[in-house]
Amino acid sequence: PTMFFMGVHVVLGQILNARGRFGAMMWTPVLNNIVVIATFGAFIWAFGGFTTTGVTEAGITPEGVRLLGLGTLLGLVVQSLAMLPYLRDAGFKPRLRFDWKGHGLGKAAGLAKWTFFFVLANQLGLIVVTQFATWAGELADKQGHGGTGITGYNYALLLWQMPQAIITVSVMTAVLPRISRSAHDGDAAAVRDDISYGLRTSAVAIVPCAFAFLALGVPMAGLLYAGSGAESAQNIGFILMAFGLGLIPYSVQYVVLRGFYAYEDTRTPFYNTVIVAAVNAGMSAVAFFVLPSRWAVVGMAAAYGLGYAVGVGVAWRRLRTRLGGDLDGAHVMRTYTRLIGACVPAAAVAGAVAYAVLHFIGNGALGSFTALVAGGIALAAVFLVAAKRMRIEELNAMVGMVRGRLGR
Repeated sequence: PTMFFMGVHVVLGQILNARGRFGAMMWTPVLNNIVVIATFGAFIWAFGGFTTTGVTEAGITPEGVRLLGLGTLLGLVVQSLAMLPYLRDAGFKPRLRFDWKGHGLGKAAGLAKWTFFFVLANQLGLIVVTQFATWAGELADKQGHGGTGITGYNYALLLWQMPQAIITVSVMTAVLPRISRSAHDGDAAAVRDDISYGLRTSAVAIVPCAFAFLALGVPMAGLLYAGSGAESAQNIGFILMAFGLGLIPYSVQYVVLRGFYAYEDTRTPFYNTVIVAAVNAGMSAVAFFVLPSRWAVVGMAAAYGLGYAVGVGVAWRRLRTRLGGDLDGAHVMRTYTRLIGACVPAAAVAGAVAYAVLHFIGNGALGSFTALVAGGIALAAVFLVAAKRMRIEELNAMVGMVRGRLGR
């Protein structure tokens, strides 16, 4: 049932997106989160927390599993049903239909085939990386270095992916219906312009976030994962720093692939994912065999971004050819170059400030919090000053929009 209601939410959300209604798809997952948080609260109230009971996934009772399962299902049900009022306001009236022939279901199945292979390629690459990270973590644990295995890798990855999920996905959710209409009409110039817009608009936030992870990864992890111990949290921070700059090609890849999806091409994204997964897995193997066990997973995190950097190069050339040899590359590169130019000194100053704070206060939760706040303020201040001097038009447009809304 959970998979069913996940699918219902996605389908209803895409119907709303096609009608230019984007808000519901973005905020209804909050309802799911509230229900799931309440479920975990009920679990702790009924069965006790980990610190008092020591319960693990191996020792959890059937009643506890049932409670968590029902809570997860309820969250997805609430998330899906909350879409219905928005569908009604959009003029959509659902009704059962059984005249399935001639409505493109066969074509949809053909497209879904390559999407399935896309997911499979990702998972195969992930399995390879997981094995190497697990082995490296076991070796590092024996040497007294915690937080350096697959758990640390996953913790850092989860945090690192947040800007992509919040910023790039939101931008492209609004832009994709327009791109798809342009592709259907054969207007390659409009597709190019919207892809360029998505890349440049998301970059205004993605590029600074990438450098923030690079400069402030240690205090971020020190604050969020303080419960795992100071050294383990620090090691997770090193992994997060290694992920850092890979956020840029990771975001670019997501936007570029929307261009292929607009033309109902799911085969090219599959082949591109095979390249990304192969580079990621291959370089992770190199990191495992070449680097000391404590730093092997840090190398694997860097390999993740490298895989997407290679994938972006391949996808960019293919989409440029698809659009007649023009992808507004000069405009896009100018924006990214200026943003990176503004972020380099900002990250250097922020990293120095954070290092000084951690040196004097310590790398516990308080020191990490202070370092993160001080470093974050320094990064934002230097970045905004540098970006203003470089006259980054996308940033100026965003600042103007925010000021306009605050003024009202």
